Amino acid sequence: MTAGALARRGFSDSTRALRLMTGAGLDAGADTDVISDLAAAPDPDQALLGLIRILEASPDPDELLAVLREDPDLRARLCRVLGASTALTDHLVRHPGDWRELRGADAARTPDPEELRHGLLHTVGADPNARSPHADPAVSDDGSLHALKHVLRVAYRRRVLRLAGRDLTGLCTVDQVAAELADLAAATLDAALAVARAEFPEDAERCRLAVIGMGKCGGRELNYVSDVDVVFVAEPTEEPGADRPVDDQAAMRSATRLATAMMRIPSETDAEGTLWEVDPALRPEGKNGPLVRPLSGHVAYYERWAKTWEFQALLKARPIAGDLELGRAYEAAISPMVWGATERPNFVEDVQAMRRRVVAHIPVEHTERELKLGPGGLRDIEFSVQLLQLVHGRTDERLRSGNTLDALAALSEHGYVGRGDAVGLAEAYRFLRRVEHLLQLERLRRTHLMPDPASPDGPAHLRWLGRALGYAGDPVKELTEARRRVSLEVRRLHEKLFYRPLLNAVAKLPSEEARLTPEQARVRMEALGFADPAGALRHLESLTSGVSRRAAIQRTLLPVMLGWFSDAPDPDAGLLGFRQVSDALGTTPWYLRLLRDDVRVAERMAWLLGTSRYVTELLLRAPEAVAMLADDAHLVRRSPKVLAAEAEAALRRYDTAEESVAAVRALRRRELLRTAVADLLEVSSVQEVGAALTDIAAVTIEAALRLAFNRVVAASGDEPLTRVCVVAMGRFGGGELTYASDADVMYVHDPLPGVETGAATKQALEVVRELARLLEMPAAEPPLKVDTDLRPEGRSGPVVRTLDSYAAYYGRWSQVWESQALLRARPIAGDPQLRRAFTELIDPIRYPLGGIDSASVLEIRKLKARMESERLPRGADPTLHTKLGRGGLSDVEWVAQLVQLRHAHEHPDLRTTGTLEALEVAVAHGMLAADDGVVLEQAWRLASRVRGMVMLVRGRPGDSLPTDLRVRSALAEAMGCSSGEGEDDVWEGASEQLTEAYLRTTRRARAVMERVFYDG
Repeated sequence: MTAGALARRGFSDSTRALRLMTGAGLDAGADTDVISDLAAAPDPDQALLGLIRILEASPDPDELLAVLREDPDLRARLCRVLGASTALTDHLVRHPGDWRELRGADAARTPDPEELRHGLLHTVGADPNARSPHADPAVSDDGSLHALKHVLRVAYRRRVLRLAGRDLTGLCTVDQVAAELADLAAATLDAALAVARAEFPEDAERCRLAVIGMGKCGGRELNYVSDVDVVFVAEPTEEPGADRPVDDQAAMRSATRLATAMMRIPSETDAEGTLWEVDPALRPEGKNGPLVRPLSGHVAYYERWAKTWEFQALLKARPIAGDLELGRAYEAAISPMVWGATERPNFVEDVQAMRRRVVAHIPVEHTERELKLGPGGLRDIEFSVQLLQLVHGRTDERLRSGNTLDALAALSEHGYVGRGDAVGLAEAYRFLRRVEHLLQLERLRRTHLMPDPASPDGPAHLRWLGRALGYAGDPVKELTEARRRVSLEVRRLHEKLFYRPLLNAVAKLPSEEARLTPEQARVRMEALGFADPAGALRHLESLTSGVSRRAAIQRTLLPVMLGWFSDAPDPDAGLLGFRQVSDALGTTPWYLRLLRDDVRVAERMAWLLGTSRYVTELLLRAPEAVAMLADDAHLVRRSPKVLAAEAEAALRRYDTAEESVAAVRALRRRELLRTAVADLLEVSSVQEVGAALTDIAAVTIEAALRLAFNRVVAASGDEPLTRVCVVAMGRFGGGELTYASDADVMYVHDPLPGVETGAATKQALEVVRELARLLEMPAAEPPLKVDTDLRPEGRSGPVVRTLDSYAAYYGRWSQVWESQALLRARPIAGDPQLRRAFTELIDPIRYPLGGIDSASVLEIRKLKARMESERLPRGADPTLHTKLGRGGLSDVEWVAQLVQLRHAHEHPDLRTTGTLEALEVAVAHGMLAADDGVVLEQAWRLASRVRGMVMLVRGRPGDSLPTDLRVRSALAEAMGCSSGEGEDDVWEGASEQLTEAYLRTTRRARAVMERVFYDG
């Protein structure tokens, strides 16, 4: 056989392969059977190199070559193992005689669990026939327990080698492989426990210890390399030589030593490497709880403290090692609580936590390659099956299996899942587990990631994996397409299995699938997080019943959207809002087509409706605005010039002032919706949100001012007597409006030449009153309330003044707080010339030459202290109030304003109405340390975002973090917080994450404020 022929058979370096064969005694012409099996290996070059290494290490290489030529079964198993697993190749090099494990009838036979247990217990010298293996194992020849542990590891590897030979040659299915690996792990733990008893013989006499398998080991679906999840149960034995039991605490200490020693053995490293980790983290209280508990302690915990996710984990619990009688007693005590979990008051919240945990574990860069946690991965299948078991297994004991495939078969057999769907999901599960097994078998390392095609060795690794799976034509392409096809099918079936039967329950349509009873549908809606399942089912019925095109499309959309609604903080509100929007737009062709064809629109719509009452209310007033969800470009802040042009066009379309201003307010409502959506979807920053809200308010006021002015002049029959302008103050002037902010303004007018001041003032007052009326009149559109309390003399002063009156007041009566208030004054509407004149008037007052004196600084500090003590609402927590609380908006803004009052006269770039701009300039000029500037900016951004999100989530304003835990958690989720691992209640997890971040950020800002503002 030539090098070219070897290349055609799959050898990458055929010249080197021919040379190695010749050197090893293989005849390329005569040993065609051996070469054919090497070529059939996943990696022929690796298989050949592995064979050469074994022959070099073997004391009798000729024997191995002779057997290879004669025994086709051994030849196939050995070549495939060598071409698939470098780790097992290394084992065969260390133990060159172990190739015999792959030969003969035993190598082709699947052992039963007891055979594995007996074999490994014999390995360590324990009596496998003892009722409970209390007997000490026989110590190894050199008297070393260390050597005994090594022997156990070698024996384990030999069993894995034998299993891999059958696996890679198709003698067993992937579920049989997983079951045998779980049984082998259980046998190994039993043998390790026997070794631990030899190490601590006195402890072995004091207690009974049962090992409960959890997770994949408990479900008999273990990987080649996976943590073995366990829980320990112990009970005291009789005191040796006395007719009384061992003290409970002493027994638990003994059991803990035994359990600890047992766990160490598989995870220790020697020449054989680490077998796997034993993980007891699923025990009560997790890593914070005691390693070992008595049975009564387990029962007490699960009765009083356990979360639903812990009962989900217990679906797979089974005794696997140690005292099996005690283990069965544990199983009998815990099982009724597992199947009653759906009746627990926190069932919905914990289910939501479990759903979020799946997503939270996926690093972004691994999403597409994750076999376990990624979209369409193993966890999707497992979660679907387990949740269906929890929902229906309460009343149907036939569903109570810890094994995913067995449970899926039972769900299908008894009518909870369609047969075709169950077959499809089972095939997908087997495919993903097969890929996972092969990836782990290669180096006997834990992994769930597909090879990265962009990495240097990615294509070669994918080719190896594709060949191992049997793809012979174009292994990389065939594997990639199969993985994509399986992932899509899993997502489709996941949605169909859990959600579509709900539609069958309410749609009154003939169906070949199992139809849920009303009670089953209610429980399933509860599992999705709906607080009012009956109401939710009514909404589904309204949306999907009938034979119209609208109902048909909704039946396609809703199985997917129900999952998205359940991911939102308020699924009930989301589904109700969707029904209302669909009722308004259901006959509009583009609406349903948009939702059907653009999955991102439907997903965003579900999230927004289930998160924000504010957005829902705005969207219901103009449901056609849902179209803006299709593209982020539609959500970006629009320029003031574009908005002003639209407002101008709206004014020209109508005859009356009321109709015209209604059109402008409708424009504002649309922009409020655009801004809120961009905020929730994190398309816009908090600064961009404030600027967008300010721009549309200014455009609205400008348009309403023109209408009011024209109407007043026309109604009186007079000529215009004065010029008017509107000056934005406070957050409005700073370009930092929030959704709930009033528009703080001052009104300025300037009589035209020759006009008596009194008459001009009367006309100006009528104009501003008409302006306020138009902006606040009852209508379908949200009002814009103007607030003039920041004018000179406050509520006691005139609503509108002449420019000369302002000049006289500020020249004679102005106080330091007014200079501070004017820092944020910005004319935004009205006569351009008057706007410039007013700015020129106030600049010397707010940017005083030489800065403010020490007496004024002292006065500002007194004002700040008085404001904190007097204006904070009664009963409000000062640490959680975003506006007036410690480290909140007021603290940051007063620091920036004091810097401006002191230094803006000499630094023109400090003359800005925006808080963050002022801080940035102050840092640039060295008036504020860079680190302090960062701390203050972070606090301002967070407090502003919290304040805005309170309005978005609740639909009404609030200045503090909500005290209601659910509302605060909804707020946290809207801001991107999560519940982390899901081991804590989802509401507490998200809420605590937000609260801790807020307190930490504002605490630092408060410290900076006290040091900088008070020159501390």
